[in-house]
Amino acid sequence: MFKLKMEEAAEKKDSKIVLALDFPYSSLNSQENLFNKAHKIIEDVYPYICAVKINHHLVLPLGTFQGVKKLIEIIHEKDLPVMMDCKANDIGATNRVIAEYYYAAGFDAIIANPFVGWDEGLKPIFEVSKKMHRGVILLAYMSHRGAKEGYGQLIYDKEKDEKIAQYISFARKALNWGADGVVVGATVPEKIREINEILEDKIPIYSPGIGAQGGKAISAINAGANYLIVGRSITLDKNPQKIVKILNKKLKNESSLER
Repeated sequence: MFKLKMEEAAEKKDSKIVLALDFPYSSLNSQENLFNKAHKIIEDVYPYICAVKINHHLVLPLGTFQGVKKLIEIIHEKDLPVMMDCKANDIGATNRVIAEYYYAAGFDAIIANPFVGWDEGLKPIFEVSKKMHRGVILLAYMSHRGAKEGYGQLIYDKEKDEKIAQYISFARKALNWGADGVVVGATVPEKIREINEILEDKIPIYSPGIGAQGGKAISAINAGANYLIVGRSITLDKNPQKIVKILNKKLKNESSLER
């Protein structure tokens, strides 16, 4: 259902942009100011985005069932899905609780780390998600430089009797587990292309790292990304609406040239 929600929102808004509603600690003068700042940006950009991603930047200061729940309600009123970037990465019992709490707060999907495996790892998250008709997005390759130390390391695949990169294994797991999406950094378009071939268009790719981390939106889309996660380039700008409009226009112009 989450994949369908995203497709419908992207079509309705005519946008592939997922807003990462992140703010640095220095902007935290008070909980009220932080909430109001987040609310204002939502009001400014909601017609031009297809979803919102919330991270610890808001959950820690505002509280899951206090300020964040109110923001989720506001975002849902705009017909936009909301995902929680908690990168769930614990034992199964804890992962189940994480999923239940975030879904109870109103999140439509959560992002999880496949490093912990399936049995007594991520299986409970998928079970809760299926029961509550929510989504699970798996990390395949993150956008920061150090990602190669974990996601890029070589591992031994017993079933295929071969050495492969960790991110290849995670892409295959996303297919086997029935994930609703995978995260692949826009900073590594060659990885997007490689993972897209494995997924065979069955699972959408979400690409963070646009702008602040050096990722290029058009390169990510051309490599196979379905959605672009953009945060600081929007949230820290004096005119966030202008930034989103410019990005959308560039993507549409590029698509027109390809046709």
